[in-house]
Amino acid sequence: MSGLCSERVAIVTGAGRGLGRAHALALAAEGAKVVVNDLGVGPDGTGSGTGPAQLVVDEIVARGGQAVAHGGDVATTEGAASLIRAAVETYGRLDTLVNNAGFLRDRMLVNLGEDDWDAVLRVHLTGHFLPLKYAAAHWRAEAKAGRAPAARVVNTTSGAGLSGSVGQGNYSTAKAGIIGLTLVAAAEMGRYGVLVNAIAPAARTRMTEATFAETMAAPDTGFDAMAPENVSPLVVWLGSAACAGVTGRVFEAEGGRITVMEGWRPGPTADKGARWSPAEAGETALKLLSEATTPEPVHGAQ
Repeated sequence: MSGLCSERVAIVTGAGRGLGRAHALALAAEGAKVVVNDLGVGPDGTGSGTGPAQLVVDEIVARGGQAVAHGGDVATTEGAASLIRAAVETYGRLDTLVNNAGFLRDRMLVNLGEDDWDAVLRVHLTGHFLPLKYAAAHWRAEAKAGRAPAARVVNTTSGAGLSGSVGQGNYSTAKAGIIGLTLVAAAEMGRYGVLVNAIAPAARTRMTEATFAETMAAPDTGFDAMAPENVSPLVVWLGSAACAGVTGRVFEAEGGRITVMEGWRPGPTADKGARWSPAEAGETALKLLSEATTPEPVHGAQ
């Protein structure tokens, strides 16, 4: 390995399994000291246990790396604050935050209960916001003390957040919110040496392999395009000092493919210079739509 993250300290949330585990191992392989956060819950967020986080720590240590487990709930104030403290108190610094924790509770909108709505927004959106908030406060204090960090944040959105996903109103909303949070954090924290980006990964995890068993299955031979380890090299680079100047961007990552997502931008427009009547507004809207790019279709549940 190149030691791209040598001497850096990284936090990865939801790192006991799947993508988070792959990111933690990849960061450690490049020299980072890693705080492995995981609650040990099931795919729907129920249950708990620190076992998965400790197993990843044990893997990193067995390979000659340094890591420590953290079992706090990052969607709570205490859990998120203690996560940042764990990095600083154990290793003396924090350089990289990878927000990855999440789970699914899929329902069509007419069957989606308020509890399932709140639970998914809580773990994905609040679980991104609170660690970011406390990490940002730490880095701002460092910058004001004359120790400007080369800090990096990698958030995790989804294709569901970019273009919607049938049966995933709660998940799609949370993942879209993470994009907005990424853009705001990038704009606010750049002055303190903090770069903030997001990835939209596609890989085999507990959240995808049951629903898309055939698509996600590992091949008998050749390149395993759905292996979560395929996504981690981009995460490592975004979490390193090497990505200087890259902030406020969203990348799709799947197999051997990396795509820069271009997001909302102004399309066809018309300006009357005065108030439209409803009929005029409708006629103009239809004309503009005929000139606009057709949006990507909404995905099936994923």
